[in-house]
Amino acid sequence: MIKVLIADNHPIVRLGIRQVLETSSDIEVIADVSTTEELFKTLKDVNPDVVILEMDIPEINGIATLRKLKKENPDVKVLMYSGQSEDVYALSTIRAGAFGYLSKASDIDYIISAVRKVSEGNMFITNELAQRLAFDEGTQKPRRFFRKLSTREVEVLKLLASGKRNKDVAIGLNLNEKTVSTYKARLMKKLNVDNMVDLLQQAKALELY
Repeated sequence: MIKVLIADNHPIVRLGIRQVLETSSDIEVIADVSTTEELFKTLKDVNPDVVILEMDIPEINGIATLRKLKKENPDVKVLMYSGQSEDVYALSTIRAGAFGYLSKASDIDYIISAVRKVSEGNMFITNELAQRLAFDEGTQKPRRFFRKLSTREVEVLKLLASGKRNKDVAIGLNLNEKTVSTYKARLMKKLNVDNMVDLLQQAKALELY
């Protein structure tokens, strides 16, 4: 039996995922939570095989939660899902240690196969996303341009591209402003630009908007 914990701040979404998963005789939803605080508190009492984690869960952002979860509960496999722009987020979450990524726009049948695949320690992304990312499932590495950028660099670039100032980026990612400036300089070097306008153009080309 695959034991699953659902972490999402929308009660209807949690109920919907639970009902879909419980149509399978080999999957049991052992808990569902609405915040990261609840998540880590619940993980002290239960031992799921798979955590389905929403990217925009309140209190700590999804990738930061994922990192903490991997550190404190290394045996738990995490399946991330989100309604956000999936190409960038999918790659960021996989780099940060997720075993899979599912868009909220995905077909409902995907969630059962995703949970099964992730529970076995295999990577899961949809075929459509794999094609867009040019993801090599043989080596489990992305072949595309994003390979140049670390997870944190993608996060910083996305926030800058959305119009956030250094200070806001620092608060959003729990960094200091000086570190954000360092990331910005590194991004400019990696993307071969020397000003913010061109950097944001690159972000647009990478579909980070």
